[in-house]
This record gives sequence, structure tokens and C-alpha cells, in this order.
Amino acid sequence: MPSRRLGRSRAVTAPTDTHAAAGHSAAAYTLDGAPVARERFYALACDPARSVVVEACAGAGKTWMLVSRILRALLDGARPQDIVAITFTRKAAGEMRARLNEWLHEFAHCDDAGRVLALRQRGLPEAEAVALAPRLATLQQRLLQEARPVEIRTFHAWFSQLLRAAPLELLRAQGLSPELQLLEDESDLMPELWQRFHAAVLEDESLLAIYRELCLVHGRNKLQDWLMAAFEKRVELRLAQAQGRLMDSVPTAAEVVPELAAFGDPIDAFTAMRGDLQALAAELGQGRNKTQKVAAVALEMALSAPRDEPRAEARALAAVRAELFTQKGTLVKALGDSPLLLDLGDRLARVQLALDQADARAWHQQMCALALTLLEAFERLKRERGLVDMNDLERGALALLGDADLSGWVQERLDSQVRHLLIDEFQDTSPLQWHALYAWLSGYVGAGGGASGQRPPSVFIVGDPKQSIYRFRRAEPRVFAAARDFVREGLDGVLLACDHTRRNSGPVLAAVNAVFEQASLAQQYSGFRAHTTESDGGDPLDGVYFISGDEEDDAASAAPTRDADTWRPSLIEPRREPELHRREAEAQRIAACIAALLKGGQVQPGDVFVLARKREGLRVLAQVLKGLGIAHAAPEDMALLDAPDVRDLLALLDALASSGHQLSLAHALRSPLFGATEADLLWLAAESRSAHWLGDEPPQARGPAPAADEAAPEGSAGPVTRSWWEVLLQAEPASLSEPLRRAQGLLSRWASVAVLRSPHDLLDAIVDEGDLMARLAAAVPASERRARLHAVEALLALALELDGGRYAGLYGFVRALKSRALKLAAPAEPDAVQLLTVHGAKGLEAKVVILMDAEAGPARAESMALAISWPVQEPVPRTVAFIVSEAKPPPSLQALLDDEKEQRQREELNALYVAMTRARHRLLLSRTPARRQSASASWWARVQPHAGPLAVPEIRADADADVDADADADVAVGAGGPHEAVARLKVLPRVAPLAAEAVDQASAEVGQSPDEVDESAALGEALHRVLEWHSGPRGRDHTLERLMAAAAQMYGLDARRDDRLQRSVKAILGSADCAPFFDAGTLAWHGNEVPLSWNGHDMRLDRLVCREDAAGARTWWVLDYKLNPAPQRNPDYLQQLWRYREAVMTLQPGEPVRCAFITGQGRLIDCTEAVAGAADLFA
Repeated sequence: MPSRRLGRSRAVTAPTDTHAAAGHSAAAYTLDGAPVARERFYALACDPARSVVVEACAGAGKTWMLVSRILRALLDGARPQDIVAITFTRKAAGEMRARLNEWLHEFAHCDDAGRVLALRQRGLPEAEAVALAPRLATLQQRLLQEARPVEIRTFHAWFSQLLRAAPLELLRAQGLSPELQLLEDESDLMPELWQRFHAAVLEDESLLAIYRELCLVHGRNKLQDWLMAAFEKRVELRLAQAQGRLMDSVPTAAEVVPELAAFGDPIDAFTAMRGDLQALAAELGQGRNKTQKVAAVALEMALSAPRDEPRAEARALAAVRAELFTQKGTLVKALGDSPLLLDLGDRLARVQLALDQADARAWHQQMCALALTLLEAFERLKRERGLVDMNDLERGALALLGDADLSGWVQERLDSQVRHLLIDEFQDTSPLQWHALYAWLSGYVGAGGGASGQRPPSVFIVGDPKQSIYRFRRAEPRVFAAARDFVREGLDGVLLACDHTRRNSGPVLAAVNAVFEQASLAQQYSGFRAHTTESDGGDPLDGVYFISGDEEDDAASAAPTRDADTWRPSLIEPRREPELHRREAEAQRIAACIAALLKGGQVQPGDVFVLARKREGLRVLAQVLKGLGIAHAAPEDMALLDAPDVRDLLALLDALASSGHQLSLAHALRSPLFGATEADLLWLAAESRSAHWLGDEPPQARGPAPAADEAAPEGSAGPVTRSWWEVLLQAEPASLSEPLRRAQGLLSRWASVAVLRSPHDLLDAIVDEGDLMARLAAAVPASERRARLHAVEALLALALELDGGRYAGLYGFVRALKSRALKLAAPAEPDAVQLLTVHGAKGLEAKVVILMDAEAGPARAESMALAISWPVQEPVPRTVAFIVSEAKPPPSLQALLDDEKEQRQREELNALYVAMTRARHRLLLSRTPARRQSASASWWARVQPHAGPLAVPEIRADADADVDADADADVAVGAGGPHEAVARLKVLPRVAPLAAEAVDQASAEVGQSPDEVDESAALGEALHRVLEWHSGPRGRDHTLERLMAAAAQMYGLDARRDDRLQRSVKAILGSADCAPFFDAGTLAWHGNEVPLSWNGHDMRLDRLVCREDAAGARTWWVLDYKLNPAPQRNPDYLQQLWRYREAVMTLQPGEPVRCAFITGQGRLIDCTEAVAGAADLFA
């Protein structure tokens, strides 16, 4: 399998054992724990008839095995739809599809010898491979003729597919919207969610009291953090609540300290100790040293303080403990060791333990009340908008697959649909995902297929617990062990293990083995077996090295830093963050090493990865690489509105939508699209008479003096002002600078068409007519060109995709963009140095990998968090507890937090394993010295003893430097000198405008002029929108007149079309035939713009309703809105309606489904019999 750069391997063939580390090759492949030959290993792994679990190291070809197994299943006669492959990201699923398609194409065009070799490598004996080679040659053609492809999905996509076929009753029981419209980013809903939450708290006196108390004790920001932690763990919270485990996840003080159970409040136990404490004070007063005497006085004062104030006893206890105990909780040695002191010390410690537990339980239960209120508001908000999130899909799938009443039906459907189940990267599975799978697969356990009575599907699970680094996304590596045992014992499967990599060079793998064998011997890392490698060595690039600064640099980096106190011009000079300043020396060293590698011609920029735990250091390095002109990419999603070119275009759209928005106009004029100077803006300000000057006189206006009729009225403060828009568009072109003259012509043209075009068409015209891409590429450094151009392209795509492209008006589109937390995905730049987090690099590899900031300590203990215990064997969490600090947990949760700490330490080492195994040839280690010592060994401490030193070359910044830092060329030093990372503009051929006769002909087919076609389209959209709003969840909050006025404004309807819209809406809602379909109170279910997918067709139904008669019998109605008075005469309309009906009939088997048009004249035209009779024509 050839190497991967920024994706997974595309190799057709398995690796050959050209080299193996001495002493390890025999144990590189195992079957159920025993060594097995390589050929036997691949024969079992690729056998589609056998259930298999494969645990394979990094670079072993896990996905190669999975896709090979799909290939074998297809050759054995499996239909594409019988195969379901599941992974965790859309990107990984896309790469699997691409690899399968690439293999099919290659096998269709290679010779028989190549096909036989490929089949032999996938476990088939010679004779069988020869017999199947012709079938392999035609496999691509067979799949192209199939109606459905192989199902390669993410977990959430598969769960969504299952739920779309689930009964509505189950979805209602789970609180899920039947539309199942996926909400991928909750941040869009957060502002409204917080408003609803706070409103609910204000309406409930008990919640308000809890909220105020927690704010008083912990602070409002901390409380917000706590609520957000609950929101992120809402699935676990809800599951624990449903099983009655939530409220008691933190036990009572009496359960933890039973000897104090007799006291109603643990503080009462302290009150009972007052006499003994007085005796202790007297005893200490007789002591010989000063510490004892001081303590005696302090105890007397604490015990004699007034006790009639709230929490007086608690303050007295705190004062007593402060005198007797150290900060670590042990007795002060200087106080002696008298029996009374030791006894009271132990009793006071137990009282404090009980108080801590009581406080923890009280805060936990208070937070449960607030958190459940927040989740109820969120669930209600999602239902109103027809949304579900990823957590809903998992929870709904678990309910569907585990429901006792539905299990037979589900089993039957899956039996007919899934014969081969394959799951990649199984170490990243969460307990919830596993229990959903287990609820289905466990039905096959037992003789004769268990409860299902069917032959179980073949199951293939592949993963590597050593690469589990996603606990923050609920991944639980112990699930892998549970699934492994289930497949072996329940499905009679086999366990394969592979510790042979085809990726890493000998020196890199030797360092990996040394580091993790040492950790295993120290009992810090279990389950590691020494790896062997496919690499034959000999590459001059091979090696493991560390780079470090001199002692002065290291001491300066380790010393505490703070921002300079000197004044800085804040508008042009950014703040220097102290922590980032510390990392500059390390960034300079790494950049110098990269430049030296590129200069030597050993690698290209795309061959180098720089990995770090966090992005902060990578951002510093990016600035250094930019200064050196080295092509680099940091694949980091950013907020769309943080992209400067998106902000420029939005400012322009703002100015076109509201010509009085002068700040937006100024912003747009200064953008690369127009290139206006500061002097141009000052001239506009002076001409408009709107500027206020501090000290200096305004610049001399280029235009004529104000006319007499523009003089200020008597008593006014100054001359009449004009907007900048008016000044610019009304000025004589000769009086304008070149940028303003260009802006005048373009803005005038775009303003005239802004009300006639959709936002996308207007943006497209701006980009095209304004020559934006070329101007932008010329205005920015080459190192930024690709990302900047990508941002513009992303905005153009978003104009079509946002909310289904329903924004016809400019104002609504701009407002939606500004109000949403939209993300801008980073563009792929495979020919640049990649700056990645360790999580982002998983699944990738490079010739050279540099580990940055390798001496960083582990993350600090969290505060305002949730402690969760979810044993893999249990279907729901055992404990879900709110805790103030992980460093000081309540006594009952100490064991849970100790286990969590151990799992995090394991994941820290997993992350080091992932980082080291990305390197094919060379691994470099770098650090910024830590400012505080960590209890656990850093990556630097583990790897540096196994690495050699590497001298850091010097980089000259003069004209003769080896690295050209010209602002116009993004340079990486390579074999032939500077190489430019070029961002190429896409140039499409211009198409001649559609002939007028063609437009007339198309219009004549519907009996309308070209203008009338556009008018009818806008009117139809407005009619759809009014009916959608009126019948939606908040339709009753607004009058019909207000809804119609809003739609008319949105779609730019003139008075004639506005009148027609009002007549059509009133005709429909006033019709005795149509009105019942919009009365939510009489409908069993109803939905607008319902998205469906059927037989490869994506469709959106105008309205779908379900009506029940007196006997409870249900009938579904598919409704399609048409302005045309006789839509039933149009065959295309009827075929569309037939598709809609067939899709609903598939989803609601056994229930009658009718279909009808609703016309703009208020007629209901039932076409059920018409489309049913013509089904043969439409199919």
C-alpha cells in the first residue's frame, strides 16, 4: 500500500514483507492471541463470510482490509445495498467510496494477471483467484447498473436512515421531530435558547431562588460554564434521569460518613465537639512552644464568637481547622501529638468530609433542576423548528433498536437490508453507539440465529485502542474490548491482531517501541506490543532528532512573562500575548529547520507536518513561516464572518441594501474590489458635510462648492449634509479618483439590479463584473491567496445553500448571515507545510513530522464540570454528577475521578503514539521549556533520550538569503530554488446569452411573456411562504395581513402582484375544501416543506398532513400548491405528485395516501386516482 499524504491510501495491493525488524516478525500477526502466517491473516481478515475483529497498529492498512472485504463480498454475489460500512466522519466515508471506485476502475482495465495477484493478496487461493478474475473485471459495470450503491455512511447518517423508517409513535415518545432535519451546529440556536431558559427561571420562584443562590456562591460566569457542561453532556444527563439515577448520583453525607448519620446536619456534629475543643484549647495553652499558645488563643476566639448569625458554626469550624491543619489537610506538627488532639483531628476531618459531601449533593441537585430546565427549553425549540441533533439520532436509534415491542420488526427489516456490517476506527465508538449496535446484533446470539431466527450478518470491526484520542467526543476505548468479546463469543468470530506497519522507517519505529515499552514496564501503558516495519531503510532522511535552543533561550522561555507596560498604537499594532511571545524562539528554530530541509531538496513543503496539542503555538509558527515566504496551511475552520473578504462583501451588500449605511460603504470602498485610499474616504466625508474634525481643517474638496440652496437654514448648526452614497453616485466622473470612478459605475449598476436578482446572482455579478478574484489575488501575499479566494467561493456557495437558498431579498440574506454562527472550512493545500493538531493529523502521514511544544504539561483539572461513570456493560450511565472542581471532588466521587484521571493519562500517551507514528522517515522533537514541573513525564522527557541532537541552521534575512521572502511570491526553498505555491484562478468559457426566440418559446409553452415568468415565480414563492408561515408553529402569533405584507416585501412584489397574492391566500384559507388542511387543531400530524428522499430522488413536499376520522383511521394527504388554475392538465406536475405519493406510501406502509393540488383560486383538486392509474407511465 503506497504512502498517504493528506488522505488515506489508494493502494490496490497489500504490502509485501520486504523487511521486518529482527526478532519480531513471527509475532507481527496473531489469531486469537497465537502467531499466524501473514497469508492466513489476510485470508481471514478479507473473508466476507466470517465475523472478524481486527486490532491493528498505525500504518497496518486497516481501511485497506475493510474495503478489500467489501470487494470480496461483492464478488461473492452480495448486492451493494446488502453492505453497510460505517465510519466516523464524512471525509473518511468519502475516502472509502473513492478508494472502492478507484479499485473497481483499475481492475476493469488491468490484465488478468493483475486481477489474480490482487485477489491472492486478499486471501483467495490461486485456483479460486483465477476463477474469479473475469468476474472482477466486470464488477464495475455490474455496480454501475445497480440502482443503489454500497452504503458507506457515518454512524449518525446510518442512525438517521433507521429513524426515517421508524413509526411516528416512537419518534413522538422520544420527543423527536418527524422531519429529522439535522442540526449540525447548535450555536445558531444558543442566543434564543438562553433567552427561553432565563424566561423559564424568572417564571418559577423555586428555580429563581436556586439560580440566585448558585450565582452568589460560585458567580454567574461559573454557573454559565456549569450549564454549558450539562448541555454538552445532555445525552448522559437524560439517560440517567430516565433510569432514576440522576438525582442520587451524589449520595447523602450520611451514606458517606455513616457515624454522623444521627446528626441532621453535619455541622451539628461540630457543635457537639465544642466542649472537647475548649479542653484542647486549655491543653495547648499549657504548651511550651509559641505555636501551641497562639493556637490556643485562636481556638478560644473561634469558639467564643457569636453564634446567632447564619453560618456562624461553619465559620467557627473553618477558623478551628485553619489553626489545627495544614493546607494539605494534616495536623500541624508543632502542636504535638496528644491523644485529645489526634482524636479531635480525626473527628474534625470526618465532619469536614460530611460537610463537603452535603454541599456537593445540594449543588448537584440544584444544578439538576436548572440543567433539566435548559434541556427542556432546547428540546422544545428543536421540535418547533423540526430539528434533531446528533445526540437525538443516537438516542433515537438506541430506543428503536432496543424497543422490545419493535425489535421483531426492526430485526426483520435489517435482516433483509444488511448482510455485511463493517465498522472502521472502532476505538472511537461511544458507549451509546455501541449499545445501539448491541441491541440489534445481540438478537442473533444463540442457536439458530437466537431470537431473530435468522443467520446473523457478517461483522467486521477494525480499530486500534492505542489511537483512541477522542474522549472529549465520548469515545471510549474500552468499548473495543466489549465488542471484541461479543463478536468472538456471540457471533463465533475470530480476533486478529497486526503489529506490522508499512509506514514508519526503522529509526522512527525503534523510537516508538522504546518509548512505549518503557511506559509499559513502568505500568503506565498496557496492551503495547513491539511493532515491526515494512521499511527497508537506507533513506538519508531517516532518523529521530531533537532541536532545542541554548541555555539562555530556554531560560528566557521558561521564565514568567507579562505584556509590556509601554504604550502602543492599538489601531495598527496588535497586543503581544505573553504566552505566545514565549513560543517565538521555538517557532524560529522550527522554521529554520524546515527551510534547511527545503533548501536541501530532500522534501517539498507538502512533505512536512508540524504537530502540536493546541493551535496557539502553530499560529505563532505560521507568522514566522509567512515572514520567510514558506508555503504553509493550518486546516482550521474559522467563523465565516472572521474572513476579511467575506466581511468586505457583506459590507458591500449592506451598502446596496441600505444606501445610508455609510460605514459599510466606506468598508467596501477600501476593500481590494475597489481599492480606494484613505484620501478618497476623507474627500467623501468632506463632500458630504458629515465629518467632525478634531483640530485640523478638513481636506480641500475636489468638487464644486455647495450650491446656494444647500446653505444651512437659519439657526442650524451647519450646511445640509448628504449621504456618502449620494455624493459618490451624483459626482461628476471627472472629479473622482480612479478607484472612486470605478466604484461609481459598478455601484450604480449593481444597485439597479439588486432588487431584481437573488443574493447569489447579485454576488455572482459582483465577483464577475468587479473582477474580484484577480484583484484579490493581486492585493494579498501569495501565502494567503488560496485561503482568501476560497472564502469568496464559500460565500457564493452559501448564498445557494443557506436555508435551502430561500432568501430572495438582499436584506434578509445579509441579516441571516450576520445572525448565524456559520463556519468556513479551510481549503485543502496539499503542497504546503501542514500545521496540525494531533487530533487533526490522525489518519494522515508525512515524510517529516515535527512535534512542537513537546514539553507542555497535561491539561489542568477541570472546574464546573460533570463527572460521568458509564461502565461499558451497562446501557445507561451509572453516575452523572455535577462537581465544582475535579481537583477537590466530593468524597463519594473520588474513585470515579481517579479512574478518569487514569484514562486521561492513557489518552495522553495515545496522543503521543498517534503523533510519532505519523512520520514516515524523520521525526523531530521541539519544545518551549515548561514554566512549572508536571507530576507526569512530558513527551519531551519520554522521546528525547531516544533522539539525537540536530543543529539549528541560521536564516539570513538580507537580499542574498536562501529563502526569498518577496511579498509577491509564496516561496518554499527546494531543489531548484524558490518554488511558488500558486493559487490558480478558474476561468470558465463565456456562454452566449440565450436567444430571445428561445425565451419566447419557453414562455409561450405556459402562455406567459418572459416578464410574466419571473413575476409568477416570485408570486408563487411568496404564496408558498405565507402558507408555510400561517400553518407553522408560530403562525397564530401574527395576523394574516402582516404575513402577506412580509412576504410581499421579501419577494419584491409590486402592487399588482401583491393584490393577487392577497386574493390567492384568502381564497385558499377561505375555501371549505382547503381550509381544513391548515387547521392544526384537527390534524393528527402536519408539516411544511417536508424533505424526503426516494429511489435516488431528493424532494421537498409543500405540505404533508395526516387526518383521523372518528374511528381513529388515518389518511395521509400530499398537497402541492400551484397558481395555475388547472395543474392537473400538466403531465410533469402529475408525475411529480406521483413521486411524492409513492415516497409517503413507502414511509407509511398500510395507511392510505391521497394527493391533491391546491390552486391559487382556492380549489382542491384530488388527483389520487389520476396518478395511480398512470403509475406505469410515471415509473
